[in-house]
Amino acid sequence: MVMKLQLVNEQVLQWKMNQSLMQSIQILQLSNTELVDYLKELEKENPLIEEINYDDPTLPYGSSTDDVIAPGEINASELSMYDLLKKQLYILHIPEKMRPIVLYGIDSINENGYLDVELQLWAKQCHATLEQVEQAVKLIQSLEPAGIGARTLSECIILQLKISAADKPLVHNLLENHLQWVAEEDVEAVANEYGKSETYVKGLFAQIKACHPKPGHLLDTKIDHYIIPEASIYKENGKWQLSFYSWSKPKITLNEAYFHMEGVGKETEKYIKEKQTQIEMVKKAITYRGDTLERVIQCMVEKQSLYFEQGTHMMQPLTLKDIAEELALHVSTISRAIAHKYVQTPNGILPLNFFLQSGVKQSNGTKASALAIKNMIADLIAQEDKYKPLSDEKLRKLIAEKYTIQIARRTVMKYREQLQIPSSTKRKEC
Repeated sequence: MVMKLQLVNEQVLQWKMNQSLMQSIQILQLSNTELVDYLKELEKENPLIEEINYDDPTLPYGSSTDDVIAPGEINASELSMYDLLKKQLYILHIPEKMRPIVLYGIDSINENGYLDVELQLWAKQCHATLEQVEQAVKLIQSLEPAGIGARTLSECIILQLKISAADKPLVHNLLENHLQWVAEEDVEAVANEYGKSETYVKGLFAQIKACHPKPGHLLDTKIDHYIIPEASIYKENGKWQLSFYSWSKPKITLNEAYFHMEGVGKETEKYIKEKQTQIEMVKKAITYRGDTLERVIQCMVEKQSLYFEQGTHMMQPLTLKDIAEELALHVSTISRAIAHKYVQTPNGILPLNFFLQSGVKQSNGTKASALAIKNMIADLIAQEDKYKPLSDEKLRKLIAEKYTIQIARRTVMKYREQLQIPSSTKRKEC
């Protein structure tokens, strides 16, 4: 009997840890203005809060009782993607034990609408089985818009297509192995490869083109009129420094009178205790948000030090995975930490994802930043003879000679088109 009682107590403790974790995840992904909005709502419903102080000499942000405009009041916003997805859960019959598992999954969706968490980690964090997590995936993928909760591009498109179960393996194989055929609308190649009629393939292409590759954007109704940076990056005594604005770490002050009340009854005591626990969880989550952000931004500054010293052409390749490995954190944690967040730099206010850059692998094993290469292409074209503009092949050779970076001609063409620069024939002046 004692062993059974101990087991029940341990389960209750695990549930509290899970609630705390979910609180930290929710607050980690909030921007400054969203954090203020969240705390304003908390202040309204928790009577123990006496004041929330965003003490900073440059901005008079205070609690909602002040006569100044708080960040949340100057930022017009609607329900977030996460809010809209969670609202849909009310029309689904979800077992109570599955609800926290599904909510964790929704909070693990990135801004493009894709699930950004490994199933094993998901199961571990929610103390669930893989079968329960897989069931949660299906429930999330049943939400609108179609394609939400996918883990790959092919799965995202298949979720949106109105095709039979028998055709799904064909479409999956096509998207995984022959995406170029889809992009080029090579009907003949697909028809020959899969033994289908050209009419069937044309119809399939039409359906695929109608799919949204990033369904999360369809729920992005938020309108931000103000951007408030989390921190400032500046040079002092020859070193790049990072300083957080105090509004990123608001201070919550409690009304001590509630803790000295006598004869209020057990129900009132229980209520006060619950509200105190709620505030303590929020404080810990805010601290976790600040500490995680500081580590991530500091890592970015160190990895992109050449950019700060010499400019865009020295931008280095950097991915979420690189930062996650450096800080021993999960990729999804990094993704949440930088979402919709900005920093003040000598080059202006920049989103944190600006410092994440894809790269082109070189023969010596190193990578060259895609942004740096685009900058090189733009510079070379800006300096070209307008009567004899540089072809993509000539640009490729000049980049190799001048910057010792080897890239393919088609890569030059892709980056030039992304920069919305016409081809050499169209740039030529008569």
